[in-house]
Amino acid sequence: MPASKVTIGSSLPKFVLQDQTGANFSPSDFIGKQPLVIYFYPKDDTPGCTAEACSFRDSFEDFEAFGAKVIGISSDSVEKHASFAQRYRLPFTLLADTDNKIRQLFQVPTNLFGLLSGRVTYIFDYEGKCRHIFNSQFNATKHIPEALAALKTIKPK
Repeated sequence: MPASKVTIGSSLPKFVLQDQTGANFSPSDFIGKQPLVIYFYPKDDTPGCTAEACSFRDSFEDFEAFGAKVIGISSDSVEKHASFAQRYRLPFTLLADTDNKIRQLFQVPTNLFGLLSGRVTYIFDYEGKCRHIFNSQFNATKHIPEALAALKTIKPK
């Protein structure tokens, strides 16, 4: 799978990962049906990532109002995602990128000299085109208002 840095205007790369239930999940299945909010985060059950996930949870109805599907991706296992989702009542999809292939496919940058996996949110419209990218490692909860603001610019189907 060659790297294809996702930039504004890029098409959603095709990939399949397991979700927190162990089922195969392909974001491409949603192209033409709804916008996608795909956020990469470092690790389940860490303070920043938990705050970010809970902020997405707390604003979930706002995302649903835009018809958007929220997808979180980290290198944690299916089992770890299942526990994380259950513990914090997360109503959205978590994908297990255990070998970081999808993180590399998107070319999500790392931080602190490669020691921390990056925290980046991508917004894709109905056609699967990237409309917005927000990269902030240390302001985890800022990803939610950024994503909602970007969704406001996407015309409903």
